[in-house]
Parts: sequence; C-alpha cells; structure tokens
Amino acid sequence: MTFAPSDDLERAIKVHVTQGESHVSSDPNVVMTTVLGSCIAACIRDPQAGIGGMNHFLLPDAGDGRKDGDAVRYGAYAMELLINGLLKRGARRERMEAKIFGGGKLFDGLSDVGASNAAFAERFLRDEGIPIVSSSTGGVSARRVEFWPASGRVRQRLVAVDNAPQDVRRPAPAPMPASSGGDLELF
Repeated sequence: MTFAPSDDLERAIKVHVTQGESHVSSDPNVVMTTVLGSCIAACIRDPQAGIGGMNHFLLPDAGDGRKDGDAVRYGAYAMELLINGLLKRGARRERMEAKIFGGGKLFDGLSDVGASNAAFAERFLRDEGIPIVSSSTGGVSARRVEFWPASGRVRQRLVAVDNAPQDVRRPAPAPMPASSGGDLELF
C-alpha cells in the first residue's frame, strides 16, 4: 500500500526541532520538522541502520570557546550532539550521510550569517568524514523542512519573507477597502 505525501504527514508522529535542539529516531512513522532562516539544520543518518536525526543551530560557534547554557545554539555543539546521539543508538560513523538546509540571507544590510553557518556545516562534516549527499543552503527565502529519519526522505518548502532584499520581496497586499459605520481603526 502506498500513501501520498499528505497521507504520510497525517499519519506521522511529528517532532518539531527548534533552535538548539537535536533529535534522533529509527521509527519509520516519525517526521522531524523545522523552520529555518539563516539557521542550519543538518539531517544525518545511517542508511544501513535505518536511524537518523536532525539538529537546528543559530550560529557556527561561540567564538570564545565557552560551553555555557548558550552552547546549544552553536553549530559545533549541535553537530557533536547529533552525531553522538546517532552513535549511541547504533549508527556507525563510516556509514553516515548528511543533508543540510538553511543558511538564507533574509535581511538587507546585515552580515550574511547564513552563509557563515552553511560554510561551517560543510567544513565540519567534511572534517568528520561524513559526506553531504544533498543540500539546499543560501538564497533569500526561509525554509520549512520535513525529514523522515528512518528512510532519509526530506521535503523542503520555501517560505517568502517580507524582510528579504528589496528586489525579491513579495508584493505588499492591496489595502482593504474602508468600511463605514461604527468600525474602530487601531494604528
């Protein structure tokens, strides 16, 4: 029996991965989801063991080597946490493969943190000997990512944002016609 992707999501056990989190599962009914802007999510799995996981990090590193409560927001910690979680559940490092997402530049005039995040993730995985089999990084759109860790399937949806560079913003909605009679406008 086959199911359409929407059926898969309706039947799935959804695990939302937010900034600083990492989750690992081998359950074929689990789908991990996240929404990314300049952040990165790494989806790493061992296809032979049928186990995978996702993390979500805000910045490449703390810059000063600290390991305080904020460490979960940084890439080095998030990547180590995910890889160690996979190893503890039976994955083998030499069989791991990765898919990375995010790293967008969503705001005009700010430094491109997303590009730094993507470069960090690529370098970290290369240094760890984990091949990147797929990636979608950069650009000016936010992303909604869904990852089925047991199968390795990933679905990404781009999300338009109003703060993107001027030449790629979605058009402003047309103003609503003014209504008459007792309505209150708040500014």
